[in-house]
Amino acid sequence: MQFGRSYEEFEVGATYKHWPGKTVTEADDHAFCLLTMNHHPLHLDAHYAQETTQFGRNVVVGNYVYSILLGMSVPDVSGKAIANLEVESLRHVAPTFHGDTLYGETTVLDKRESTSKDDRGVVHVETVGYTQDGTVVCVFRRTVMVPKQSYLDARGGEQPGRPTPVPDRNWPGPASADG
Repeated sequence: MQFGRSYEEFEVGATYKHWPGKTVTEADDHAFCLLTMNHHPLHLDAHYAQETTQFGRNVVVGNYVYSILLGMSVPDVSGKAIANLEVESLRHVAPTFHGDTLYGETTVLDKRESTSKDDRGVVHVETVGYTQDGTVVCVFRRTVMVPKQSYLDARGGEQPGRPTPVPDRNWPGPASADG
């Protein structure tokens, strides 16, 4: 399974459809609100949301929606990233509600080689998040510094830093070819 891409693997215009989706539960949303100290009643108080808002129910906090979509994109986009350089824009264009399932896809808008180091490049992408019925809820653009293959090769290849299991009394080592 691929986890991120090297600079050479990105193609301008390519779209990566992130899988699987994520169903947002009330518990997820409330925990995120409490962890980030966002106590707005639109997100936490069902009575308030029902009686005083245009939505008539709690709305999932936008930063959680963004965080889910960003996380979804990691295996396809930034799993090998050296650095996330910038979030250029972030727009919440429709509400997400408890029980909605989020899906996302990212399109490569541009890419360029680094001007300071020849073993990396910069990729500009746009991620679109939508619910189970196709309603677009969030759109953001970001730039990511990604390694070239030469960078990865110099640091251990596809899975740098991965240890080798050590045989001991609990595991004698790989099974022999004899079986």
